[in-house]
Amino acid sequence: MLKGKSAVVTGSTSGIGLGIADALAAAGANVMLNGFGKPEEIEAIRAGLAAKHKVTVLYSGADMSKGEDVAGLVQGAEQAFGSVDILVNNAGIQFVSAVDEFPEARWAAIQAINLSSSYHAIKAALPGMKKRNWGRIVNIASAHGLVASPFKSAYVAAKHGQVGLTKSVALEVAEQNITVNAICPGYVRTPLVEGQIDDQAKAHNMPRDRVIREVILASQPNKRFVEVEEVAQLALFLCGEYAKSITGTSIAIDGGWTAR
Repeated sequence: MLKGKSAVVTGSTSGIGLGIADALAAAGANVMLNGFGKPEEIEAIRAGLAAKHKVTVLYSGADMSKGEDVAGLVQGAEQAFGSVDILVNNAGIQFVSAVDEFPEARWAAIQAINLSSSYHAIKAALPGMKKRNWGRIVNIASAHGLVASPFKSAYVAAKHGQVGLTKSVALEVAEQNITVNAICPGYVRTPLVEGQIDDQAKAHNMPRDRVIREVILASQPNKRFVEVEEVAQLALFLCGEYAKSITGTSIAIDGGWTAR
């Protein structure tokens, strides 16, 4: 399906990003991984994907909070693979606080990683995509790119911005066979979320199953987590030929959260 294509997936050493990288590699794409972690664990992931799918898998430790690093990540992938045909902007961080108590450094970091990194990566990738008259950009936003929750002002602002960026860029490149879409997941079962469940269980002195249903998934009507593979398969579809007329959209995969 994607044989001969090459992809950059930011924040892809775990969770949603790793799931998307795996799906793209399974479809035949070469993949540039990016993210934090122990070097030996990252190398095991990289080598495992390459061996499993018989594609080239590389890794960059580029810091997504720094624009020059983001541009360097894309440019390095272009040099290594010969092209960057697919860009998945997935890197993100979170911090929860009342807005009048929100640390300015935390606000700036969330905007830099969750929003500005997408701008820098898109800016670096588009010239090559335009030259080849083909490209797929998928921004992993959030249900919080469509609706808000209290105490998450920085995250909600950044994800709303990412959705707006998606629409604007899609209109700019609509005639050049380049699509730009946002995926807006609800709560996805990732190692990070599993840790939040344990923390909430201790904080509320509640069993895990009750925390999941009444706290974590309170806004998710189907009362089950989105699985990483569901997001990955949606991203894969958006990168394929059958999605060539889907652009400028924000697709919710949230168990009905944003239908309220």
